[in-house]
Amino acid sequence: MASSSNPAFNNSPAFSEKSSVAKKFPATPPADMTAEQLTELYSKPSATPAETDRMTYEDTVIKIVISFAILLAGAAIGWFVPILAIPAAIIGFVLALVNIFKKKPSPALVLAYAAVEGVFVGGITVFFESRYPGIAIQAVLGTAVVIAVTLALFASGKIRASAKATKVFLIAFVGYAVFSIVNLILMATGVNKDAFGLRSAEIGIPGTSISVPLGVIIGLLVVVMAAYSLVLDFDSIKTGVQRGAPRVYGWVAAFGIMVTVVWLYLEILRILALLRR
Repeated sequence: MASSSNPAFNNSPAFSEKSSVAKKFPATPPADMTAEQLTELYSKPSATPAETDRMTYEDTVIKIVISFAILLAGAAIGWFVPILAIPAAIIGFVLALVNIFKKKPSPALVLAYAAVEGVFVGGITVFFESRYPGIAIQAVLGTAVVIAVTLALFASGKIRASAKATKVFLIAFVGYAVFSIVNLILMATGVNKDAFGLRSAEIGIPGTSISVPLGVIIGLLVVVMAAYSLVLDFDSIKTGVQRGAPRVYGWVAAFGIMVTVVWLYLEILRILALLRR
């Protein structure tokens, strides 16, 4: 088997001929085996993914469910103790960077991120809920709908990740990040004292007397970006399973989907808040 150019696969026991997996399940039987031994060898059941330490859809889904269960537990804490939201946001940002740049996935760090990010999400949600009653359930339902539709389209093959679309996504994401940083600076320095900064600027619809907050327009574009990010996450899981990536990389998938879903939820929460103003 030719080695992959991906370091994750080159270092993986599933792709190394010197690994204990390869020794336990050799590609070809020894030449000196008898007919009875060959019959016994080929009558044995195939090695399970757990035995070969390969990534599977089932195992990855379990990791994702565990991660989100911890995130929800953290959200409950943040809901009742919202003052923890700010330190949780800082710690969550640091843990996100560590998980992104860490060469080998760490289940403990991914779950730690889930817990801390949950506290932040719970705290920020109760803040919005206190001002706009009912907004939390609206944001949850909106997020669930986007995820369900994206997953259904991906599963049916009607939407797939492509090099061109991914390039557009990255350009749009950089533009959004720059806008968010500039807006944050303007708000922090008092140049713009509105709670949503530049997002509160009203944009008139040509030919009508209706105006829409800039944040709603940007937010809808971000929802589309987050949905495509989910497509990239699903595609990565599919690729990992097909290539026999190590099971531990299921935690990378769980982390990636958590980041995307939290991003999507917060953006929908902000859109609803702008609309209800």
